[in-house]
Amino acid sequence: MHFTKITKAAASALIISAIAGGCTLKDHQVPVDSSQLVDRSINPSLLKSMPGFEDLKITTLISSDDVLPQSPGFIYGAQPDGGAFVRNPNGEGFVMINNHEIHFSVSRVFLDKDLKPVKGEYIVDAEGGQWRLCSATLATKEEHGFGPVFLTAGESNSESMTHAIDPFGAADKKNKTRTVAAFGKWNAENAVPLPKDAFPGKTVIVIGEDDTNGQLVLYVSDVVGDLNNGKLYALRRTNLESVETDMQKGQIHDVEFIPFDNVKTSTGTELQAQTVDKKMIQFARVEDIDYVKGGNGKGREIYFTATGVSQADKVTPVAGKNMWGRVYHLTFDPSNPLKGKLEIIMDGEDNPGNFIVNPDNICVTKNYVYVQEDGDSFYRDNAHDGTIWQYNIATKESKAMLQMNHRRDDAVFNAKYNSVGNNSLSTWEYGAMIDISDVVGIPETFMVNLHPHTWQDEKYKGADGSGISTNKEGGQTVIVRGIKQ
Repeated sequence: MHFTKITKAAASALIISAIAGGCTLKDHQVPVDSSQLVDRSINPSLLKSMPGFEDLKITTLISSDDVLPQSPGFIYGAQPDGGAFVRNPNGEGFVMINNHEIHFSVSRVFLDKDLKPVKGEYIVDAEGGQWRLCSATLATKEEHGFGPVFLTAGESNSESMTHAIDPFGAADKKNKTRTVAAFGKWNAENAVPLPKDAFPGKTVIVIGEDDTNGQLVLYVSDVVGDLNNGKLYALRRTNLESVETDMQKGQIHDVEFIPFDNVKTSTGTELQAQTVDKKMIQFARVEDIDYVKGGNGKGREIYFTATGVSQADKVTPVAGKNMWGRVYHLTFDPSNPLKGKLEIIMDGEDNPGNFIVNPDNICVTKNYVYVQEDGDSFYRDNAHDGTIWQYNIATKESKAMLQMNHRRDDAVFNAKYNSVGNNSLSTWEYGAMIDISDVVGIPETFMVNLHPHTWQDEKYKGADGSGISTNKEGGQTVIVRGIKQ
């Protein structure tokens, strides 16, 4: 989201790990000394490992109370969500880019060679961001065939749009002109380009719409890197059944992507009307999307979350919609990105309140799917705090791996991190989880963003400097080592 300009040659040499994928550490790049993966924040980690995952090592990277030596006025803002983590193309160390959802903004943090944050700035503020910015993907020439470009999706209303940001450009934080008209207008959560070997010669980008009548949207261009002249589609079952709950776990459904008309001149409301007329699947809040890593066309398999919705009582389902949350698996036809097979791999309805509850962000590796729960739906019968689940692609087994650490019995801790006095279950949620192993040169190393909503202080208000946002929550990013890839 923020940076200085680089040449095309430098960009293509970047070692990137974004929500959509990772690369291999170059021979001339020195791995981070693992002994330097220590707590870097003055705030404690707000995450804990679950039984069976005791060997995971959690260290803090940055939190809202941290003062960075080269930018003492910078405040790491609330709700770090979608992001990217890269080697600094213009010098030693690393750069981390994160959306701050509630601030409509994007921060850029520079870290030294030992992963110590030293400088921060905002490259998009609330004026330039215009809408809540949720998940995001950094497209790179090495991984996707084009870039670098940071695709960050607006999600405030049906007229929101996706921004395409030069991640290494000047901090032109009030610039509103970087929206992508060809992607349409949606309550979008993420826009994820498939890797370049998925459909060679094409640009294929999957967009999730986080609305009660949400869509899985597809942008396709026959020109690599073209974000302006392609066509836009959404997912439909070939039998024209559009009700989400007509699909059940254990079934495999034939699906196709059907085109929209007049995308660039249509409002979001008009595009929504087309989804009904054309019998496109009406999911309960499509949020994050990711694809299988490993090359050799594996990126034609994607996983995405449908967070679920309930009636206002937080108990009763909405007719036709999943309530507790689902994770879907879509396999594209190898020769045609407009056809595929769809199935449900995880469904919160299997054990309501005890299994996945409102899954939001998702991280897919070669062998696993990591599913992060949304913590602010407040279902009455939810029985646990916000959790990250590990799904084994080969065995289809799901395990609770990480959980928010509220420490409710610690009065001193709660005075600070629950300053609003809400001790309900699952008041905190997750942002992006990113595999940064290949960036730092240490296997099984991931970055995780946290939204501890009950941690509030006046000194965090207006972190992006725009004067628009009044949110005063703190935010945190941690590193977790030992997560299987």
